[in-house]
Amino acid sequence: MTFEVRWRPFQLDPAMPAGGKDRHEHLISKFGSLEKLKPAQLALEQAGNELGIPFAFARIQRTPNTLNSHRLIRWSHSLGLQDEMVEAIFRAYFVEGQDLGDTGVLARIGDAIGMDGELVEELLNSDADIESVTQQDSMARKFGVQGVPSFLIGGRSLIMGAEDPHTLAEMIDWFDQHVKGTAAAVR
Repeated sequence: MTFEVRWRPFQLDPAMPAGGKDRHEHLISKFGSLEKLKPAQLALEQAGNELGIPFAFARIQRTPNTLNSHRLIRWSHSLGLQDEMVEAIFRAYFVEGQDLGDTGVLARIGDAIGMDGELVEELLNSDADIESVTQQDSMARKFGVQGVPSFLIGGRSLIMGAEDPHTLAEMIDWFDQHVKGTAAAVR
């Protein structure tokens, strides 16, 4: 079985201002209080620790608009670096607490995985691919994506929510045998 995993744009909050928001203010407006969020964050931190992912939510000071992150992920695909880019962005935000709304931060992330950091920053400061990333986000919503993770298999079958790898592999294998498709992760 051969398939391609492709990360596609989906903004959890497309109305987020371009400069992002203060993290605490955003969480309070979304959940009512920081106390309501603590059990979920603790559960994520514990699960992360079991998997060797040291989530550090307390380090995050700003909730970014993720449009530029999605543009960077798009560009990294053409260089065969998309998985590395997604991992680097996740690590920068969830472990290191970096501000992903800062184009300099994104340029350094791109540079660290093998992209031309100066070119990345120049492109991020332009309108390059804003329209196409926004259109892909819109298409995901029309297809029924409501959150992440979501998996689109063969352009036809949508699976929303976390699934264990074995279940996903079985679904991809079934689809490959019956429909001959490919898998794309929507992010």
